[in-house]
Amino acid sequence: MQDRIARELNINRQLVKGAETKEIQRRIDFIKHTLRQSGCKALVLGISGGVDSLTAGRLCQLAVEQLRNEGYAARFIAMRLPYKTQADESDAQASLDFIIPDQIDTLNIAASVDGLMASLSAAEASAAHVDFIKGNVKARTRMIAQYAVANLHHGLVVGTDHGAEALMGFFTKFGDGACDLTPLSGLTKTQVRLLASALGAPDNLVHKHPTADLEELVPGKLDEHAYGCSYAEIDAYLMGEAVSERVRVIVESAYSKTAHKRSLPIAPL
Repeated sequence: MQDRIARELNINRQLVKGAETKEIQRRIDFIKHTLRQSGCKALVLGISGGVDSLTAGRLCQLAVEQLRNEGYAARFIAMRLPYKTQADESDAQASLDFIIPDQIDTLNIAASVDGLMASLSAAEASAAHVDFIKGNVKARTRMIAQYAVANLHHGLVVGTDHGAEALMGFFTKFGDGACDLTPLSGLTKTQVRLLASALGAPDNLVHKHPTADLEELVPGKLDEHAYGCSYAEIDAYLMGEAVSERVRVIVESAYSKTAHKRSLPIAPL
């Protein structure tokens, strides 16, 4: 089961410290090829302040710079998509300083999210359920905004999903899981950090504790608290290493329950 899941998620078990430079260029080449093949001229990505968007953003910027040197007009548009005021805004700004994107667009999603939630008839739902729904609305609103900007500039939307999040299904269906290309696909969280460090990202951002920060009743809730296990344990599972029975059950259960997120819509045969 462990090996089968790793194959299904295309996990690169050969990527270890010392092999970062080749892997970075391989993923930049993937971005360049995808953009060229599409005929589009821009890449759009929301920058949250976490290591995933930091890494994907820098790869995108390097890709468009190489494309321009090759005579193909392309640019990278980094988006800030806060809901009202973001608690770790300083990390998001530090990420932008590191990425040095061609363009930065800021769209506050509060009015859209609040307007929709105000129109939602949810009197029978618990406060926790409504908070969960609102978190998903935030994620989907951010993707609506990114696609609007991509449409405006004839661009593609870039996602930040990687192997560890894909395994756990830790993304919103048709929210942050909706995109045109995923340059971090197949990487463990450790490998994402490895590439970020090799790219020269600040250590405090590389090793920042990840949080989706979508729930208002539990602000700043860490990913690992939501999982019930650590990224180190998830990565160990993906890399084929021995893990405890507790971790195996958590991981395989999450993979099974979230299979619908990794599949196309269900259609009749």
